[in-house]
Amino acid sequence: MISVELAHELRAAGLVWDPAPGDRFGIPDRGLDDQAFVLSDMIIQIHEVPHGTVIGFNGTTEWALDDIERDEAIWFPREDQLRSLLGEGFRRLERAGDGWRVTVDGQPDALGATPEDTYALAVLRRLKPP
Repeated sequence: MISVELAHELRAAGLVWDPAPGDRFGIPDRGLDDQAFVLSDMIIQIHEVPHGTVIGFNGTTEWALDDIERDEAIWFPREDQLRSLLGEGFRRLERAGDGWRVTVDGQPDALGATPEDTYALAVLRRLKPP
């Protein structure tokens, strides 16, 4: 899973989250920074309400959290989602020493510690070209 910091950078660069079952997300600034949640059809669901999209926590009694605005959550895109965001220009993921390299047409290679981090860095380069 990508770091909270990298997820914030992606959002700040303009990556838009369209929540779907199976997506991972965090809830920053509420004492839950070290936890990741997964949207599910049973426990955590997306609800469209008149003022926007909320994430509903069904049956959670551990903490007083019923709903949060989508924009209060931070998305942790999965490897397949990040790769898909690179589109047709994606060429390859390969080992590079102790880390990984992603090659995308028209931009410098991205280097990272894990495949997910490397894909995220490549997406960030696409969103924020030099």
